[in-house]
Amino acid sequence: MTDAAGTWWDRIAAGFTQSPVPHVTGTELALVVLLAVVLSLPRVTWRYFGLLATVTHELGHAFAALMTGQRVGGIRLGLDHSGTTTTYSRRPLAAVWSTFWGYPVPAVVGAAMVWSGFNGWGPAAMSVGTLILLASFLFIRNGIGLLITAAAVLAAAMLVLFVPPEFTGHVMIVLGLALLVAAVRDLGKVATVHLRHRDRLASSDAYLLSRATRIPAAVWIVLFAVVVGAAWWFAWQPMSQVLAAGLPPQWQGAALHAFGSAPA
Repeated sequence: MTDAAGTWWDRIAAGFTQSPVPHVTGTELALVVLLAVVLSLPRVTWRYFGLLATVTHELGHAFAALMTGQRVGGIRLGLDHSGTTTTYSRRPLAAVWSTFWGYPVPAVVGAAMVWSGFNGWGPAAMSVGTLILLASFLFIRNGIGLLITAAAVLAAAMLVLFVPPEFTGHVMIVLGLALLVAAVRDLGKVATVHLRHRDRLASSDAYLLSRATRIPAAVWIVLFAVVVGAAWWFAWQPMSQVLAAGLPPQWQGAALHAFGSAPA
C-alpha cells in the first residue's frame, strides 16, 4: 500500500512536465468524438458520467466564491445529478459571480483538458484534476457526496497509475470533449426547466440570478451559452488542424481558414 501511494505521488509530481505531443489522426479524432458523445448522451452512461459534470459544476461555484473572498459553507451532491453549494457573502455582486460559474464551468474545464491533451500537457491536467478532487473533500457535506467524490478520486488515481504518460493526452481529449458535450446537455436541461417544468425553477441558477439581479433568466441562460460556445471554439482549434491535415495539401489552407484556425 505504501509503495502504491508513493508510486502514485511520484506520477502526480512527474505529471507537471510537458510530455511528447500526441499524434492524433482524423480517424482517431472521429472515434474520440464518438466516445465523448457515448459518455455524455445515452442515459445509461450519463447516469454515471453526469455525476462528474455535477461535481465540476459545483466546484465551479465554490472556486468562484473563493476567488471573491466568500466563505464556502459546503457542497452537497446527489445521485440524481443534483447539487448545492452554500456560500456566504455580504457583497451581492460576489454572490452573483459565484452563482454564475456553475453551468459554464464543465465546458471551460473540458476545453482546457482538450487543449492540454493536444499540446503535451495531458499528464499535468490529470495531476491538477486529481489534486482538485482531493481538495474538494474539504467542502463535501453529505455521505452521497463523499461517495461520489471518492469514486471520482479513485478513477483519477487509476488513470494516473495505469495510463502511460504518452497516452494520457488522448484520455484528456476524450474526457474534455465529454465535458463539453455535457455542458451543452445541461444547458438544454436548464432551458427546459424554464420552458416546460417551471415547478423546478428553484433548481435553476438562471432563476436564482434573475431574483438576485432583476435581469431576466433568459439573459443569464444566453450568457451561459456564450461562455460554453467560447469554450467549444477554443477546443475546436486543435481539432480543426487535425481535420485539415487529412485533406490534400492544396485544400489545407482554405480549410484552416474556414475552420477559424491558424496553422500550428
